Amino acid sequence: MLWRSKERGKDAQQHEFTGFLDKGVRFEGTLETSGVFRIDAQVKGNVISSHSLILGEGARVEGQIEGNRVVIAGRFDGVIFAKGRVEIQAKGVVTGEVHAPCMVIDPGGIFDGRCHMLASSEAASTVTIPIRAVGNG
Repeated sequence: MLWRSKERGKDAQQHEFTGFLDKGVRFEGTLETSGVFRIDAQVKGNVISSHSLILGEGARVEGQIEGNRVVIAGRFDGVIFAKGRVEIQAKGVVTGEVHAPCMVIDPGGIFDGRCHMLASSEAASTVTIPIRAVGNG
């Protein structure tokens, strides 16, 4: 089942959510998601996302995030490992470490910690060029 985002931010894009944890929910443990997943709940533990993870303004997350694209409008305390982009929106607060090839902090967003800029997985891929030996004769 897919849900559409009603928010109209600066992106003005509609997201097709594959799932979400809403306000009033507390979760502790490891959460694995696929597709676009939104969290507005209190989470303590590991969140593993194969696509996009959005921490809404109501989110309070403590632990580790592994994902592709991570958008933070709430609070996060811990370590983020992203293959793509990490975006801290105007009301977002991140304390800890970020490992990503791209990080964007909107005006008003807060980042207190260490950032490790890594090459993106696409840019880091190797290219093999075949070489043909020319015979003497």
